[in-house]
Amino acid sequence: MHQLRVGAFDLSVVVVEGEDGLLVVDSGADPEEGRAILTEIRSRFGRRRIVGLVNTHAHFDHTFGNQAFGPGSSADAPIHGHAAIGAHFAAYEGPRLAAWRDDPSREPDRRWQDVELVAPTHPVDRMTRLDLGGRVIELRPQSEGHTDTDLVLFLPADRIWILGDLVEESGPPMYGSGSYPLGWPGVLEGLVAEMRPGDRVIPGHGAVVAPEFVTRQAAALRLVADRLAASHAGGLSTVEALAAHERWPFPADGLSGAAERAYAALDGRPLDEGSIEDA
Repeated sequence: MHQLRVGAFDLSVVVVEGEDGLLVVDSGADPEEGRAILTEIRSRFGRRRIVGLVNTHAHFDHTFGNQAFGPGSSADAPIHGHAAIGAHFAAYEGPRLAAWRDDPSREPDRRWQDVELVAPTHPVDRMTRLDLGGRVIELRPQSEGHTDTDLVLFLPADRIWILGDLVEESGPPMYGSGSYPLGWPGVLEGLVAEMRPGDRVIPGHGAVVAPEFVTRQAAALRLVADRLAASHAGGLSTVEALAAHERWPFPADGLSGAAERAYAALDGRPLDEGSIEDA
């Protein structure tokens, strides 16, 4: 198993080796980055067959390079991902891409001229095992957390967990498009309950961590969720909720989206669609 830390987002791209070939996890933030990832993989592993690509969730920085790996590309690999990715693309990534094409100045650093939204060819709606030949990987779709498309990979023989953006190491967790601030802590708590001392955990961004790191981040997410729920129950606005505490476990200026989504969920209102927030 190999981790490549890629690009401006410090994205974790993982390559899992088996006797039958390579499984690649996540594809980058645009087609150019996807092609660069594929070139790097070719330079390290030669012409070994890429037997599949897995998306850990739908956000652009993990999926907008899919076309470099998917059917019709030089890799011509099947794409595995949560069964809700297509719907998430329609609600969030698609409108964000369309808004950028109408006015690229709104996100001038993006390289999305040639992006094609390539959803998984193999949608995953239940725990699925992939056998790479001598190595088995479990694909485990999660309930609503960082998004409604989170897919965890677990390598039982190696005790390695690939969690995507359910955990982040090189920056704070992002309450981006389609996040579920009230459900996210429970997802992580459930995963922590299955981890053992010595397990290795690969976050969506940053360095490999131990289960203790995941436990701490789950507790921090739980604190945010509990505070927002209490503020909502107390009749505070989202602005008042964030101002009610001097210290938060993550930068307060990045929690406005969390507050808005938590309040929407508690009010029974739909989450916003067509978001152009960061992932």
